[in-house]
Amino acid sequence: MRAFEYSFDMDSYMPKERFAGIKEFASDKKTPFLVISLSAVSQKYDDLKKSMPYADIYYAIKANPEEEVLDMLAGRGCSFDIASIYELDLLLKLGISPARMSYGNTIKKAEDIRYAYEKGMRLFATDAESDIRKIAQNAPQSDVFFRIITSGIGADWPLSRKFGAQPEVVFRDILLAKELGLNPRGISFHVGSQQYDVTQWREPISTCKELFLAAKEHGIDLDIVNMGGGFPAHYNQPVEETYVYAAEVTDCLREFFGSEFPRVIIEPGRYMTGDAGVLVSEVVMISNKERDSGVPWLYVDVGKFGGLIETIDESIKYPIYTERTGEVNNYVIAGPTCDSMDILYEKMQYRLPSSLEEGDRIYFLTTGAYTQTYSSVFFNGIPPLKAYVID
Repeated sequence: MRAFEYSFDMDSYMPKERFAGIKEFASDKKTPFLVISLSAVSQKYDDLKKSMPYADIYYAIKANPEEEVLDMLAGRGCSFDIASIYELDLLLKLGISPARMSYGNTIKKAEDIRYAYEKGMRLFATDAESDIRKIAQNAPQSDVFFRIITSGIGADWPLSRKFGAQPEVVFRDILLAKELGLNPRGISFHVGSQQYDVTQWREPISTCKELFLAAKEHGIDLDIVNMGGGFPAHYNQPVEETYVYAAEVTDCLREFFGSEFPRVIIEPGRYMTGDAGVLVSEVVMISNKERDSGVPWLYVDVGKFGGLIETIDESIKYPIYTERTGEVNNYVIAGPTCDSMDILYEKMQYRLPSSLEEGDRIYFLTTGAYTQTYSSVFFNGIPPLKAYVID
């Protein structure tokens, strides 16, 4: 079994002053719950805009759809990537124009396409002939971009196979879309969520250029490269800074497109809100399952069904902070529900202080993305994870 040494530097994840403010805010509230720092989200947006000033940022709201987050980003000029008509309705309720939205989910019902079109949306992602025909019928003359498959190598949360199509299929779909009266605009891809390898953008950008050239031979001028997400948050494995990723992507664009870039869209989700969140939980029980040896089990009051589903296969390894100090133990960490799947970390055990006691607070850092939105509605009667947004 591998284990993390308990050596914690808060500055690696967030400024100590910010964490102190979150901890003070959380002190009188019943666990578990999520706290989001709005200023941290704002800072991530500014960093990305500074590093890639030529790119249009479409925040992937599935990562964290808190209204305060969306309002702030809208006020900064951000656009939005939606995955359903329910996300569309949320943005409309906040007064955000459909002109600032992209329907990025390639799996759509005909009625949902029609609804989005009637509300004013005109930019849709696609990766299948069936979907193209539904868009042509229910959102005529709309702009469409076509998603290619990527390997997802180097990412903690790969997005290969289910989404996208091989380039030759995409080329056929581009011609079909034009024939059906749609407006083919460009190519999209996603290198995988929490992508550590900065070189993974090169191959799909090269494929985009090839498809641009092939389409032009048939009189179709593509002008959008949608690079999806992939920029990482700060979990337990070190990552490069934003400007390093941006520089690599920019170099790839220059290599294949020269000095005149097409319109570039990026869709950060995890990157934008992950680092801004702290999930506050409590130790429920510590159990030794073997008489004289074995690793103790640390049960906390939040688990896979309460917002930490990305610990499935131990894919995302959240930084864990406790105020206890001293000697450390290996721990298996598990959630509170009566489902045997609700184990967070067993193969990759954490080394945490042996002085931990029931009732102690445990802080899961970098939990601002894909936590509350993933929590179950009523499993074991437990309500969905509550979230607070603070400045």
